[in-house]
Amino acid sequence: MADNKQKQSNQINIELPEDLAEGVFANLAMIGHTNEEFVVDFIRIMPNMPKAKVKSRIVITPQHAKRFMRAMIENVQRYEAQHGPIKENKTPPNFPMNFNTPKAQA
Repeated sequence: MADNKQKQSNQINIELPEDLAEGVFANLAMIGHTNEEFVVDFIRIMPNMPKAKVKSRIVITPQHAKRFMRAMIENVQRYEAQHGPIKENKTPPNFPMNFNTPKAQA
C-alpha cells in the first residue's frame, strides 16, 4: 500500500497545450552557458533568406543540461537500433552567422 502511494506521488501530470502540440521545426541549435545556466536557441534557417529566426529559447540548469545530454544520447542509440545509423555529412553546413552585433574595436 505504501509503495502504491509513493508511486502516485512521484507521477507528474504534464499538460501539452494545443498551440504547442505541433512543435516547431529548427535546423540549427546554438548553445551558450554561464556558471549558472545553459541557454539553447533553436533556430530555423531557410535557403536564400538573409535572416534566420530563433524559434525557441530554452534556459536550463547545468545539472539538467547533463541529464538532457544523456537522454539525447540514449534516444539516438534507440533510434539507430530501430532504423539504422544516422548518416552525417562529412563537413558541417556552412551557415552565414550574422548576429547584427557591432564589430569589436580596440
